[in-house]
Amino acid sequence: MQIQGYYDLAFETVKDRFSELFTEAQGLQTRGAALCVQVGGETVIDLWAGTADKDAQSAWHADTILNLFSCTKAYTAVAALQLVQEGKLELDAPVARYWPEFAAVNKGSITVRQLLCHQSGLSALRTPLPADALYDWSTMTAALAAEAPWWIPGQAHGYAPITYGWLVGELIRRLESRSAGQVIVARTAQPLNLDFHIGLADSEFDRVAHITRGKGDMGDAAAQRLIRTTMTEPEALSTRAFINPPGVLTSTNKPEWRRFEQPAANGHGNARSLAGFYNALLQGALLDKVLLAEMLREHSVGEDRTLLTSTRFGLGFMLDQPEQANATYGLGAQAFGHPGAGGSVGFADPERDVAFGFVTNTLGPYVLMDPRAQRLAKAVGECL
Repeated sequence: MQIQGYYDLAFETVKDRFSELFTEAQGLQTRGAALCVQVGGETVIDLWAGTADKDAQSAWHADTILNLFSCTKAYTAVAALQLVQEGKLELDAPVARYWPEFAAVNKGSITVRQLLCHQSGLSALRTPLPADALYDWSTMTAALAAEAPWWIPGQAHGYAPITYGWLVGELIRRLESRSAGQVIVARTAQPLNLDFHIGLADSEFDRVAHITRGKGDMGDAAAQRLIRTTMTEPEALSTRAFINPPGVLTSTNKPEWRRFEQPAANGHGNARSLAGFYNALLQGALLDKVLLAEMLREHSVGEDRTLLTSTRFGLGFMLDQPEQANATYGLGAQAFGHPGAGGSVGFADPERDVAFGFVTNTLGPYVLMDPRAQRLAKAVGECL
């Protein structure tokens, strides 16, 4: 496999580990991927390799982008926190102050903070919705406003894989009077010249990598537990969170998915856009120090009612759990970031001043961190 791009010679081990992803010896064989690492604001690794199309005929290029799935949530959280920084939004104010309809079904006391750290109890919708509801913003926000929490808000947490985008996005939309995707990109990506999009223009489609699921790997115990629940318990919170409305897990390569704005799950970008975003957080270019510290303060920790494994969240960001194999980024204990379904991940390690972005079009079967990204991150640590 020919590896393209640049690497500092001090990080040759990382380049070698990246190359190994494309062989079967590592288990799940990767079709295409890219890696970008910045240390102290300097790019030390910017690599890509493999194929980007469905039939493995087109090479991955320097400007290839792809669906980043839940890596998108980090950009959305920062846009919301910028509104807090500007005094337009209050973390401990009720969501209903900005979105009056949200107060229905005794939700009047749910706070903005609880939305951001997955404590609101709105990780899923109980009533089945038609497939086309996925692309109708007003239908989805109205359904969430009418939904009763799955638990007493603030007393537990459960990851909101898709509803997070409509919940936080609707707050942003109401405050900024523009679509949530436009606001998030304008606030977080455009000032940094990052190749990141929420609501992709048709003119960009020809450089989007086709996403496929890897074969031959059943995942860890956490992944198997979640799969078993979603396959056998149709009314469970975990099941509803991932399949209502239908198509959440199967639409990533469809033109309508790329075009619409879902600020939890369908941002499109590359490894550079992830590393650049996290470097900007480390350098104080997106949030001030006080709000950044609040964002990274532990808010939720322990058994996740949606993912059925231990998770640890700040405000919109997943915090490291060093002692848990499926929940550590692979560098320092202070690392923060967000994984995306199937392997892509962006994170920062403040101790080492490292910003890390890894993307792949070959989805692994893991709930939180993918071992491929963890191996690369550990190699970065070894080189440092």
